[in-house]
Amino acid sequence: MKEKVIAVVGPTAVGKTSLSVEIAKYFDGEIISGDSMQIYQGMDIGTAKITKEEQQSIKHYMLDIISPEQSFSVADFQQMVQKHINEISNVGKLPIIAGGTGLYIQAALYNYQFVDNKRDDFFQKKLEQEVELKGADHLYQRLKQVDPMQAQKIHPNNIRRVIRSLEVFERTGMSMSEHHANQSLTSPYEPILIGLEMDRELLYNRINYRVDQMMENGLLEEVSHLYNQGLENSQAMQAIGYKEFIPYLKGEQSIERSIELLKRNSRRYAKRQYTWFKNKMDVMWYTISPNDKNKKFSTILKDLAGMINHK
Repeated sequence: MKEKVIAVVGPTAVGKTSLSVEIAKYFDGEIISGDSMQIYQGMDIGTAKITKEEQQSIKHYMLDIISPEQSFSVADFQQMVQKHINEISNVGKLPIIAGGTGLYIQAALYNYQFVDNKRDDFFQKKLEQEVELKGADHLYQRLKQVDPMQAQKIHPNNIRRVIRSLEVFERTGMSMSEHHANQSLTSPYEPILIGLEMDRELLYNRINYRVDQMMENGLLEEVSHLYNQGLENSQAMQAIGYKEFIPYLKGEQSIERSIELLKRNSRRYAKRQYTWFKNKMDVMWYTISPNDKNKKFSTILKDLAGMINHK
């Protein structure tokens, strides 16, 4: 029999973290973060990383595993998460993935095949030289021509990902988007996907409030520390919650504008997350609101009990 794995998915700020802890307590489980940015040390506030207190003594994986100057791919994530799923199952506990990075969770739960990970160093250096001579936007415009769908997912300053996408097209003749579309997804597990959704206006208000709380908790100091370490162009600093403050730190825009952009980008990201999970994965959705959260969590736990105990 395949091992059961629970995944709690949905947009940012909807309540995935607290639900995953309740599931772990109820079913004797352990939690794997499914967030592509919570892997980084020293990036706690901007990624809304679960605190030790919030963990309630539940063992968590995939938090603080690498430093912000290091790169980390979806393939790396898949390999590590699948290893943790097996470890948790082998000690008789229930693996629970909690997070909102759709491609990463899909890769971990299914036999997602990645383009050959071997890099073409010559091609990479050639494109890096082009960036130095003509700027990052020149390369980004080229990506928009060969793979407009992938270009939409990548920030123009994320040179590493732009180069990688162009390299895949150069080596295989297929765009990264075509490779993703051709996946035949089967799972080595029996995944049960629980999705949380919320009225859009309510969710957007929660996102705006969360950003205000992050600022009170020291987000600007966290970003400044990373920026002062020379990490402006690192993969980690392209994340929402960090990239918005770089122009402020350079004296190019006001702090108010940076906060406004963070709220806007977070709301847009929530919409993209929701669309991804609706379109790409077989999720059981539960609509929650701050007023009925506990009641809805109880319903989810009862529903899960039936599915987990079903042979």
